[in-house]
Amino acid sequence: MAGRYLDQFTVGEVIRHDLRRTVTETDNLMICALTHNPQPLHLDAEYAAGTEFGRIVVNGIFTFGLMIGVSVGDTTLGTLVANLGYDAVVMPKPVFVGDTLRTETTVIEKRDSKSRPNSGVIVFEHRMFNQRNELVCQCRRSAMLLKAPK
Repeated sequence: MAGRYLDQFTVGEVIRHDLRRTVTETDNLMICALTHNPQPLHLDAEYAAGTEFGRIVVNGIFTFGLMIGVSVGDTTLGTLVANLGYDAVVMPKPVFVGDTLRTETTVIEKRDSKSRPNSGVIVFEHRMFNQRNELVCQCRRSAMLLKAPK
């Protein structure tokens, strides 16, 4: 599905993204390797067994990246000028290998750009939940989007 132009969003609108993903051990190993993150909580099963979680916790960068990535097809695919920033990132529950994650997005605000007449700024709140409907990640993303061609 292609993204949408700025003027096609409504403040308060909730988008429930169809794509879901079950997290694999390979996902976690790859993100740790790609980001040079040697945290034993993410990589060492014996170490992780001795923590309050009792097992390996998936690297939060994977969770955050997946949440944003899943949202792109329904929001900014092909209409994005630039991501302007991410705010208020929280991860209130851990993600484990085998968890199945889903994402939803709320349009928080939108406004025309003062300097670019063909675009504007939108703020999304993205939320990711596990199969138990527990919130595992949330953030606000500000993006500059194109307006629909006239």
